[in-house]
Formats: sequence, structure tokens, C-alpha cells
Amino acid sequence: MNAEQNATPLNHQDRLLQEEVIDLRQYWRIVDRFKWRIAALSIAVTMLTAIVVLSMTPRYQATATLMIEAEQAKALSIEEVYGLDSSRKEYFLTQFEILKSKRIAEAVVKKLNLTTHPEFDPEQQEAGFSIRSMLPFLAKETPVLTPEEAEALKLQQVTDAFAGRLTISPVRNTQLVKITFESESPQLAAKVANTVADVYINSHLEAKLEMTQQATTWLNSRLDDLRLKLEASESKLQAFQEQEGLVDVEGVRGLAAQELNEITEQLLTARKELKQAASIRELVSASNTDIVALASLPEVLNHNVIANVKQAEVEASRKVSELSRRYGPKHPKMIAAQDQLASVESKLRDEVRQLVAGIESEYQAALSNERSLSRELNETKGEYQVISRKESRYSELKREADVNRQLYSAFLTRFHETNETSSFEAANARVTDPAIPPRVPAKPNKKLIVALAMVVSAMLGVMLAFLFEALNDGVRNPDDVENKLAQRMIGLLPWVEHAKGQRLSLRTFFEANQHQFAESVRTLRTSLVLSHLEKPAKIISVTSSIPGEGKTTVSENLAFSLVQMEKVLLIDADMRRPSVGKDFGLPVYQPGLSNLIAGSASLAECIHHDEKSGLDVIPAGAVPPNPQELLASPRFEKALQVLADKYDRIILDTAPAQVVSDALVVSRVADSMLYVVKSDSTRQKVINDGIGRLLQVGAKLDGVVLNQVDTSSKASGYGEYYGYYAGRYGYGAENAAVAAAAQANTDKVKQEARSLEVA
Repeated sequence: MNAEQNATPLNHQDRLLQEEVIDLRQYWRIVDRFKWRIAALSIAVTMLTAIVVLSMTPRYQATATLMIEAEQAKALSIEEVYGLDSSRKEYFLTQFEILKSKRIAEAVVKKLNLTTHPEFDPEQQEAGFSIRSMLPFLAKETPVLTPEEAEALKLQQVTDAFAGRLTISPVRNTQLVKITFESESPQLAAKVANTVADVYINSHLEAKLEMTQQATTWLNSRLDDLRLKLEASESKLQAFQEQEGLVDVEGVRGLAAQELNEITEQLLTARKELKQAASIRELVSASNTDIVALASLPEVLNHNVIANVKQAEVEASRKVSELSRRYGPKHPKMIAAQDQLASVESKLRDEVRQLVAGIESEYQAALSNERSLSRELNETKGEYQVISRKESRYSELKREADVNRQLYSAFLTRFHETNETSSFEAANARVTDPAIPPRVPAKPNKKLIVALAMVVSAMLGVMLAFLFEALNDGVRNPDDVENKLAQRMIGLLPWVEHAKGQRLSLRTFFEANQHQFAESVRTLRTSLVLSHLEKPAKIISVTSSIPGEGKTTVSENLAFSLVQMEKVLLIDADMRRPSVGKDFGLPVYQPGLSNLIAGSASLAECIHHDEKSGLDVIPAGAVPPNPQELLASPRFEKALQVLADKYDRIILDTAPAQVVSDALVVSRVADSMLYVVKSDSTRQKVINDGIGRLLQVGAKLDGVVLNQVDTSSKASGYGEYYGYYAGRYGYGAENAAVAAAAQANTDKVKQEARSLEVA
């Protein structure tokens, strides 16, 4: 696996899937990492809360139960006077608001004289802390008040404080209401609750009495006016009756109406008869003197006399017809029958003439009758209208008198009812459960407050821990290396306890009690070797983002682990702040890499052999003014080629990549680069920028070495792992002796090889 493959970023979909998975263990690690801080915050807040709660004055609550009557006791039905409908829901809501009103509170304050009570009197209370009092320039001038104004202001302040402690709580779906008062004194709390109920009941009775008195006064004044109006209306009615001579207006009007109806019916009949007579008259006039034509008229034929004569004519004609078939015209019977027929026909003509003469007479009589009835009807109508006008005026005066009489009677009745019931006291409410002094304070609930403070502070601590974790963009574990840096983690070195402000001891790798650290270095060595199986990386460069991340420590210990199997050379290429020579105890004047490149010292003079580990070291040498130019010179590259022929591995400790560009120059000649990142220290952007600079110049970056990882906590996920390796592969006394013998044998072989090279 080459460096380019290691530097390939994660697939976008894979990263999204990783982000969507909720890792509860990660959250637990965060809590475990900050657990002592969370505990400290919770304990501090809890103790502070306990101190504050213990210093608080206990408060007691007493409750009185009041039942508001929906149906009040009434001596008489006079509830309309008060304008309240107790059967409606709004009535109870109104009573609840009256109980909360400032008027009730002020009445209780005055009745119990709370303005002089130490718990309410502002003058007897200690002045609390105020920012305004601490800043004189914010203080307002106190206005000068008269004694009356000061007393009113004091009463208002006490009333406001009183109302703040009073609680009115209606009981759902009942007519009960709870009156609760809070005070530092249990006796005062009970006394105030009962007094509020009494004041409310008495205020209702007083208001009722006041309204009754007002209603009585108003009714009395209205009665005088109504009596005068009644007398005036009755006088007008009596005068009108006498003037018009009316006794029974309704009877006279009934007779006139009946007469008018009869005349109207007669007129209608007369007009009908006149119409018929006029029709017959017109027909007769049209037929002139033609008796046959007149006789054939339906009006003539329908007449009884004409019908009888006509019947006789028919009988005579029939008889002549029958006799003519039996006798001759000269026969006496025939002659008698014809004479009878002629007589009947003559009689018919006479009757028709008489009937026609009678039709004209009937027409004139009908016309005269119709005109007479019309005149009589008009006269009767006039008389009826006069009677109607009199009746209307009479009804108007009578109606006015009746209304005034009803009003006067109603007001007189209500006046007597109100006057008689003014002394009847019917309360609209009654106390069902009077308040008693409580034994246990209601506030503060010290245990609950302290417990809530502990829980809330712990939750706040956890939230702050997650906040700090979210704000911290450092790298802590392999997941961060892969997700945040998109790089492979090639090694992980645990945190080793050492003196603050000092670097890790050089020989920590060989210490018997640092098996965990040594095993981590060997794991790094294995990962590095396995990454270059096909073509081993001889020149290995180690860098970091900024100073203090442990790149020199990683370089030295990696060299210690490799020298156990190969011939290794450690070169301090950080010529700006060199530290390898100092770690190995070399003097400041010891020639090193700068002298070798400059040609002022030979290779043998620059190489220092560490007898304890068998490692060869080239320090930085004299600090040059131009380190980057020396590293970029061909002499440096040529020197590495010569050294690569003599050593299996060459480890270069270079300057931080984000501080100077020395690491970029060295990366051209390195077969492998390791990027050291201090756990939970360096910001992600700084690391990405440093890695990005190396990748831009084509550096063969094998991966990231995560340094100084806290593996002691189980929340980190490494404690059990490293404990397992420390226990199983720990070196006892016997194993240490075997290791020492193997090391001595290795040193001997190396010494012989070195002698051959010198020869």
C-alpha cells in the first residue's frame, strides 16, 4: 500500500453513513472524559443551593373552602333588583374575580391592620440588594409626600404584596372555591384566609343592602310621578265619556256594525234584482211588439202564469190534433176544440202583454229600491265612522289609563317588597371548611429543590461536556483520523506519565514498567514494515503540524524498535530547534548534519553510536542561518545516498510542516513519511493544512501517528486492549534476562560488522 492510496479520502456515501449511525459508546466516552468536571459542577451547585435553601425563611399556606350559593334564600322574588342571574356560568366566574379584586384585598388589609405588621410593613423590612443602590448615579430622588399620600402609598404597597400571596382556585365542576394564603406565620395564614371569606360574604351583603336602599328610594320617587299620571289619564277618560255621552261604546259600535251589514246585504240583493230587471227590459225592448218573439224569450217562458198558459195551449193543440184525425173540421167537437185553442192563444197573448208591461214596472221599482238602499248605506257608514272615531279616542284614553294603572301597581308592589325585605340578610356564600394553622411549611421544599439542583446541574454539566466536545475539533482516536483527516492511522502511542513541562524520558521504551508504550511502538514498527513489503522504505521522515506534538519522541522510539532487528541511523533534520543530540547527552559542539552538508566535518565525526541501544545518531550540529537551503542542496541528498548503503533504515526527524517548509524539502528524498498528531490538542484545520501541503509536493505519506492518547479510561476504548497486551506480554525477570542476552549478541554482531567496514 503506497502513500497515495493512504491519502485517498473516504467515499462521500460512506462518510454520510458513518455520520448517520448513532454511536452511544462515543457519547458515553464523552461523559466519562468529563465525569469529574461534571461531578464537581453538580456538587458545587448542589452545595450552593443547599446553603441558599437553608437560609430561606419557611412559608406556610392555609386554605379555606368557600361555597358560592347558586340558589340564594329569598324572602320575596326581588332578584331582578340586583341584576344578577345566579344560574348562569358567568355568575360564578364573576364571583371568583371579585374574590381576587383589589377591593377585597384592601378591606382585609385594613381589617387585620397589616400595614403595621412586620411581615408586610415596608418600613419594618430589611432593604434588599439593589443594583440601583450600588450605583448612586442611577438613584432617583425620593418625592416629598404628605402624610395622607404616604399612608395611601403604604396601603397600596401592602395591598399589592398581600394580593401576590393570595391564591383563588375554583374547584372544577363544583360551586366550591379554595382561598389560599401564604405567610411566614401559620396563624396569620389561617387568619387571613378566613378573613378573606368573611369580607367577601359581608361585602356582598353590604352591596345587596345598598342596592336595596337605592332601589327603595328610586321606587318611592317614581311612585309619586306615576300616581299623578294615573290620575290625569283617568280624568281625561271620564271627561271624554261625559262629553260624548258614552255609556257602552262597545255595544253601540256593535249595533251600528250589525245595521251596516244588514243594509249592505239588502243593497247587494237589490242590485242583483235591478240587474236582472234591466236585462229582461233590454230583451223586451229589442223584440218590440212581436208577441211570438216575446213569448219565446226565456225570461217570459220561465214566468209561472205564462208557463201555465203555455201548458194549456199545448194541451189544446194536442186535443185539436187528435180530433182532426177522427172528425172533420165542421164537426162540433172539432169546432169546440179549435175555439178552445184560439181562446188559450188569445189568453197567452194577453198574459204576455201584461207581463211585458209588468217588467217595466218591476225595473223601475228595483231601480228605486237600489237607490234608496245606497243612500241609507252611505248614511249608516257615516254614523259608523263617527262611532269608530269616538271609540278610538276612548280606547286611547282608556289604554293610557290602564298602562298608568299597571305601572303604578307594579311599582307600588315592588316598593313594598323591597322595603319589607331590606332587613333580610341572605348570604350568597358560606364557609364549608375554615382554614386552620398548618404545621408543616409549604415552601420551600428543601429536599426537592436540592435534588432538582443536583439533577439540573448534572444535566447542565453533560450539556457543557457535549458543547465543549462539539467546539473541540481536535483528533482523539482512529475514527477521527479517518473521518476528519481522511488518512490512515499507522500507529498509536499512549500517554505516559512524566513531569509537567519536560519531555518523555529517552529510555522509556526500555523501561520494565512501560510495556504498554513499548508495545505501541513495536505495533507502529510492524505497520510501517508491512506497508512496504515489496520495496522497503529506507529513508523515513517524521514530522508534525506544530512543535510539541512529540515527533522527536516518535522518531527516537521508532528507531529504538527498528534497531532491534536492523541497522538504523537516526538523523536530527530539525536544524531550527534540534533536540535529538540533547536527548542522547551529546555536547552542543558535537558535529552533526549541518556540518556534514557544509563539509566542515566528516561522516565518522558526525555519527554517534549509542552503546545502550546500538543506535547510530547524527545530531543537527551547529544551527545554521539557512537550514532550508542546506536541506535543499545536492550534498544533503548525496549524503543520504551514501548513508542508505550503510544502514537498513534512516529516520529523519524534521521540523513541523506548518511552521516552516523544511519537511516539504526533506519529503523529496524520503521513501516514507509519518505525520505525528498529538491527541486532542492540535486543531483539525491545522493538521489538514499540514497534510495538504505535503501531498501537494508529492510526499509519500504512509499515515498518521496519533500520539499521547489517554488509554487509562475505559471510555476511550483502549484501556482494556492495552491492559491485555501489557499483562500477556509483560516482561518478568526471566524474560528480561533473555532479552538482555539477545541484545548483547546483537551488539556484538554489529560491532564486528562496523570493524569490517572501517577496515
